[in-house]
Amino acid sequence: MRIKANGITFKCEIEGPADAPWLVFSNSLATNLSMWDPQVAELKRSFRLLRYDQRGHGGTDAPAGRYSFATLVADALALFDALHIERAHFCGLSMGGATALGLTELHPGRVDRVVVCDSPAMSTPATARQWEERIAVAQKGGLEPLVESTMARWFPPETLAANPPHLEKVRQMIRTTPVNGFIGCAAALADHDYNSAVSAVTRPVLFVAGSKDGVTPAAMKDMSVRLKGSRYVELEGAGHISNLDRPAEFTRAVGEFLGA
Repeated sequence: MRIKANGITFKCEIEGPADAPWLVFSNSLATNLSMWDPQVAELKRSFRLLRYDQRGHGGTDAPAGRYSFATLVADALALFDALHIERAHFCGLSMGGATALGLTELHPGRVDRVVVCDSPAMSTPATARQWEERIAVAQKGGLEPLVESTMARWFPPETLAANPPHLEKVRQMIRTTPVNGFIGCAAALADHDYNSAVSAVTRPVLFVAGSKDGVTPAAMKDMSVRLKGSRYVELEGAGHISNLDRPAEFTRAVGEFLGA
């Protein structure tokens, strides 16, 4: 399905019973909506699922230039409006996690329960420099030079050594990401902060992190402490793409939270 929203055309997939509550999935940088396949297989029985390729990713248009998270949040809201979704649960990972938290802070009346995964939801001077370095690499040589370094950041060494099938799927998603989309969204990741206002969020939030995702678990645990009433789940042994490293545990945590 292709949907025009916020000035571009998005690739989307909708599954599940028409009368079930909406649940929206938002992808990470350098992936596409297929990253959610394990969750959809289980959750489409209970929810009306919307998956979409974020701006510049998968089958969605990839305009040139630097994007902002204000634009990425506006994209999600425009999709809600185009599909006449009054209110939905929203689950995002990494870039999608920051999109989820931004949507919740800016438009709390449009979301119900929110799942923020593997995202500290803010940039720092150090991470901003790293994103600018990756942007420079992509501008010069495309995404191929970034594939293995990204895999090394996203997955623990023992997972890379075991080489489960989902790793090749992720490699393909990275290398086929449009260069414009990577540059645009990397620029957004280099300059955002939804972390500092997290204590003011009024919707129920579940924070999920892979235990092997660098400093991210500590940052997300801290957000959970500051947001009274929120929940935090850490998936043992999972890296950055925790929903693929520990799909059953991830799906169970999300399903239990949304069904609570």
